[in-house]
Amino acid sequence: MQPFLEKYAKQWLIPGVLLAGCLVYFLFLQPSKSASIEPISLSPNELQQPPLIQSEVNETENNPPIKQSFVIDVKGAVAYPGVYTLTEDERIMDAIEMAGGYTEHADPTLINHAQKLQDEMVIYIPKVGEEMNESIGQLIQMPQAGSKGALASTNSSGKVNINQASESELTTLPGIGPSKATAIISHRTEVGTFQTIEDLKKVSGIGAKTFEQLKELIDIK
Repeated sequence: MQPFLEKYAKQWLIPGVLLAGCLVYFLFLQPSKSASIEPISLSPNELQQPPLIQSEVNETENNPPIKQSFVIDVKGAVAYPGVYTLTEDERIMDAIEMAGGYTEHADPTLINHAQKLQDEMVIYIPKVGEEMNESIGQLIQMPQAGSKGALASTNSSGKVNINQASESELTTLPGIGPSKATAIISHRTEVGTFQTIEDLKKVSGIGAKTFEQLKELIDIK
C-alpha cells in the first residue's frame, strides 16, 4: 500500500500545487471586477434626456400644429356679407355658414360647396335669375391681383367653365399648361367669351387632339 501511495503521490503533487495556487489567486489575489470597470460619466444633458423626450411628447399632444388661416370675402346673397377668417381645412360651405347662410333669394346651384378655401378668395353667391355676366365672373375668379380663383372654375356638373376660369384653374385640365391657359384668357378678353366649347379650338395652340381630351371636362356656363 505504501509503495502505491508514494508512486501516485509524486504524480499528483505538481497538479495539486498548481490547483491550489489557482484557487488562492482567484479567491484572494485577483482584482475585483467592480474595480476594473471604469464608471461611465454622463453629462447633465444626457441625464435629463428621458424626461425631456417625454416632455416633448406631452407638449406635442397638448399643443397640436397651428393650422394656416385664410381670409375670405363672402359676397352676394348671404345673410351677413363680409370678410371672415377660416382655417385651411375648411371648405366653401363653412364660409357660407359663417356668413349666416343663404338668403331666400340665393341661387346656390353653381356653388361647389366642397371646394377647398384659398387665401384672399372671393365667394360670390348669385340671386335666383341673376345672369353671371363677365364682370361678376371676373370678381369671382380674381379677388385680388395674383390670387387664385374661387368659384368660377367649376359648375354644378363639375366641369371647368372656360369663360370664367383663372389661369391656375385652366392648368388643371389635361394638355393645358401656363402658356395655353394665358392664350385662352387673352382670347376671351380680346375676342369675347366662348359661345360653344368648340370655340376653344380658335385659341392658338389648341388643336383637335387637345380639344378631344378637353370636351368632356369643360363648359361655357
